[in-house]
Amino acid sequence: MNPISGIAIYFIIWWLVLFVVLPFGVRNSVEAGETVQQGNEPGAPVRPLIFRKAIITTVVATVIFGVFYAAMTQGWMSLETLPFYDGMPSPNA
Repeated sequence: MNPISGIAIYFIIWWLVLFVVLPFGVRNSVEAGETVQQGNEPGAPVRPLIFRKAIITTVVATVIFGVFYAAMTQGWMSLETLPFYDGMPSPNA
């Protein structure tokens, strides 16, 4: 696998995992029992814990990418196994 392709795939996996992890543990001010001040959104998270979620995202994305990389390099998965790949030119051509 080309290193640039690997970085691009990792980047995509990281963002997808981030969007899955972001809603976990989020409580808005109404759920937390706090009063909403004038001009603040009542649905805004009280403590978003972004740094912790970024670390969790990195760990999970690294594991998923590792499985993907192993599948690609060991031959468990390739472009030819994709159902929509029929008739496309070979990447080696």
